Amino acid sequence: MKLPDKSIKILFNRVLGPLLFIWITWSIYRQIICQPNLDASFGYIKEAINGKFASQFLLILVLMCCNWTVEARKWQVLMAPLQQISLWHSLKAVLIGLALGMNTPNRVGEYGGRMMYVKEGLRISSVALTIIGSLSQLIVTLVLGGAGLLIQHYRLAGISADIELMPLWLQITEWTVFVFAAVLLLFYFRLDWMVRGLQVLKLRNKWLQYFEVLKNLRVTILLRVLSLSACRYLLFVYAYILLLQIMHVDIYAHEAFWLISILYLILTLVPTIALLEVGLRGKAAIMLFQLSSTNVLGIYAASTGIWLINLVIPALVGSALVLGLKIYNTKR
Repeated sequence: MKLPDKSIKILFNRVLGPLLFIWITWSIYRQIICQPNLDASFGYIKEAINGKFASQFLLILVLMCCNWTVEARKWQVLMAPLQQISLWHSLKAVLIGLALGMNTPNRVGEYGGRMMYVKEGLRISSVALTIIGSLSQLIVTLVLGGAGLLIQHYRLAGISADIELMPLWLQITEWTVFVFAAVLLLFYFRLDWMVRGLQVLKLRNKWLQYFEVLKNLRVTILLRVLSLSACRYLLFVYAYILLLQIMHVDIYAHEAFWLISILYLILTLVPTIALLEVGLRGKAAIMLFQLSSTNVLGIYAASTGIWLINLVIPALVGSALVLGLKIYNTKR
């Protein structure tokens, strides 16, 4: 006997949440224990945060909370033309999206997680808005990462003496990053071009309607979203600088800022899975920060610490929130 539609929805709401929670937490646990040099990093972190560095470590946790709250506010602003969402519900959607995105390349699973807090019928349109939020963050990353490449050009040119064409490759990379950023910025403020392009491509009307919401994003909204993306970026970099100081990595703050901007650019452009990112993050961080410090263990511990604090802890919170997630509305 076929179950009524409402019964199927109730079953999904009661079963899928716990299953997702088990899968996410188990995946995070397995990936954490498989990370290289994890014991040494944990020992270094534990030693570094004791005593006089406890207050700085607490500040880093506060910055992490501010970081994801700003991201929630950004998504709330973007969703306003489609659906009014409270900041609390927006924060829960962002954290659940982060949890679901931890096992997907470049965290594309975040889109699916966030749409669960959107009304049925509007969920696909919300994905288009979430993409715009990611686009704003990418633009900030490209601009500041490109600036970091320019400012650190001569130091980076000597990072590998066996590559004679390194200066030329750096110049090509710098120009490519800035041109790419300029093109994305142009399309960011002319989203109607994207909709027209989809019309020219004769996208089926049932899919095209989901992108119509982009026409309702005024320039003021796009500027606010871009500003919030820049704020998130600065919070992340400041937390990373504090963590480097806690780990006794002797580096000037202004140098650390631009090296972190290059590191963040690398992590953004190289396709990876968030749970596997710490290995790449550690190698890239050591390569860059060794220009200013010889404390390799401290550099790796800082990269592991920022990964745990800014990604793993919020993802674990998001996985707990999945338990109360209702995917379908069963009141009708």
